[in-house]
Amino acid sequence: MKATHPVWAVLITCVAMFAQVIIGTAPVTLLLDRGDVLYRPLGMIGITLASLGLVYVIRRFLGRQSWRGVGLTRSWRAVPHLLAGVSTGAVAVAVAGSLSVVTGVATWAPWDAVREGLPYLPLSVAFALLSQAFPEELLWRGHLYDTLSARMSTRAVLIVVSVGFGLLHIVSHSAADTVAERLLYLLQAAGLGFACAAARWRTGAVWMAVGVHTGFHIGNMLLPTQAEHYGVHLVILACTLTLTGLLVTARRRAAGSAGDHERSPLSTESTGGGGQGSAPFG
Repeated sequence: MKATHPVWAVLITCVAMFAQVIIGTAPVTLLLDRGDVLYRPLGMIGITLASLGLVYVIRRFLGRQSWRGVGLTRSWRAVPHLLAGVSTGAVAVAVAGSLSVVTGVATWAPWDAVREGLPYLPLSVAFALLSQAFPEELLWRGHLYDTLSARMSTRAVLIVVSVGFGLLHIVSHSAADTVAERLLYLLQAAGLGFACAAARWRTGAVWMAVGVHTGFHIGNMLLPTQAEHYGVHLVILACTLTLTGLLVTARRRAAGSAGDHERSPLSTESTGGGGQGSAPFG
């Protein structure tokens, strides 16, 4: 199918990334005022539902692909994977923040500012999960990862879903105010994409990737920094996230049968295959 060709698959994913936000928020934008208490909750739910619908339509009618390949598994491992991902992402942000503070690149945000936001933390986490982490991971580390795996080696898949995800953040809002900082912002986004892709590779499902993405936002909520040298801070964060991904790929996957271990995706041997049942998922 033309839609499953790597180039077309990446382009379709990029378009779907914008479409899920536009489609998902359209009802609340048209029917509610921004100050309405339901505006934000319904908007984030709408984005998640739009993402599920778009991925289904893309796979069912464009790629003729099975839904199973998305990796949205329903098993007892889903919650542990999600929580492991949350802790992994949050720790990566905490380490990056600590390194930035120690090296004088940034300072910790005042505790009073953090404390004021604690009552709203559950809503903030839900917003990060439903409007960003879940829908974006469903697209990139769910649908696209599976689609590319049918034609490309594992190493190539990891690179494409990470770099493509990073480049798309050229339109994101950030504290970057120079061209160099904007490029470095794309680099740290690619680092996050790699950590999430490594989680998908390790578990064969998308839940840990969703957790890593969510943990990244939680880390920034609980341990915010005020960067003195924003570009350097982005480099440190990109390196920390990339190292996190490498550590995830280095760990053995808990296989269904004893003694069944993952092959490193960074090895020179190609492991192309299709979907959930292909190497290296076993």
